[in-house]
Amino acid sequence: MNVQSITVLGATGSIGMSTLDVIARHPQRFRVHALSANRQWERLYEQCRQFQPRYAVLLDETAAEQLQAKLKLSGIDTQVLQGLAALEQIASEPGVDTVMAAIVGAAGLKPALAAARAGKRVLLANKEALVMSGQIFMQAVQDHGATLLPIDSEHNAIFQSLPRDGNGDLRAMGVRRILLTASGGPFRSIPIDALAQVTPTQACAHPNWVMGRKISVDSATMMNKGLEVIEAHWLFNAPVDQIQVVIHPQSVIHSMVEYIDGSVIAQLGNPDMRTPIAYALGFPERIESGVSALDLFQVARLDFEAPDARRFPCIELAYAALRAGGTAPAVLNAANEIAVAAFLDAQLPFQAIASVIEHTLAAIPLGAVETLEQVLGADAAARQIAQEQVVRSQATC
Repeated sequence: MNVQSITVLGATGSIGMSTLDVIARHPQRFRVHALSANRQWERLYEQCRQFQPRYAVLLDETAAEQLQAKLKLSGIDTQVLQGLAALEQIASEPGVDTVMAAIVGAAGLKPALAAARAGKRVLLANKEALVMSGQIFMQAVQDHGATLLPIDSEHNAIFQSLPRDGNGDLRAMGVRRILLTASGGPFRSIPIDALAQVTPTQACAHPNWVMGRKISVDSATMMNKGLEVIEAHWLFNAPVDQIQVVIHPQSVIHSMVEYIDGSVIAQLGNPDMRTPIAYALGFPERIESGVSALDLFQVARLDFEAPDARRFPCIELAYAALRAGGTAPAVLNAANEIAVAAFLDAQLPFQAIASVIEHTLAAIPLGAVETLEQVLGADAAARQIAQEQVVRSQATC
């Protein structure tokens, strides 16, 4: 059995830690080549101590110095690197077979793209890589012979529910629709009027999943589902009108594929990200993930409902950005990141997140996407406009 050499980008986040949990269960299959984090050097140190990677990368310079000193004191022979260029290095090194791309937000785009251009097996947990630069990213995968496996539980479920030998033509595969399930987050059933008073702590208290703060807020606004609609478009070559969002509060069915003969194939499981991670790590084999078996008798019922557009305006904003194409999805994502950060810092009311995004989309002329520079330019412009709108909103409060 060949041992896979793996780089984990975003090792100290929830996806990164779940990935390392699965890897630790299969020491004969996987070897950790490199780990990265933003500034959580203490957690990264513990991971280095356990997995003995060749490299550890931190974006924060002070954190990198602290990690280097601690590793030297402990006699651990891991080389510490710092900065974005180092992320691209560990994602594209010749000795790396597989890259887990789990850095949250636009910061994860360049290293994930570097892995694709190096022809790696890319386990994509970073939505923004496809949301911002879907055409460029998918072209890189094709041109350089990379393998792209989705980690989001919804896209992983769709991947499992499609024919393995499909050629990317949904019509030829007999697919009528892709059904993206969503829990509805923590505010699915509270009175809409109460949304004006919700706090970051409430927004981050997801009823089913353990996630980071940013993605938890995206779940509360359901922007995460909007971003997943855009991601599904690129991953599965799916026209926008063939992707439907379905609220499923139990988070047991992770997504479904409806076929023209009336069949609907779904992937079910407990809400634990180690399932899609293990599926992608072992693909095309299935390997032990550590996830407990699904008890259907305990689940007892499965409910479904349509999203309420008044409660979740971010979904339609994402559909509109996908239909507009070009730089619109990058603008959408950038404005969302700024608005969510402002909400988490108590600088913006919850319901104003969608307003900031809508204003930014309307304020920036949209253009075609042919180069990464165009994507990054749109991202920068959108961040500036969104930040100005946040300041404006504070002044009117």
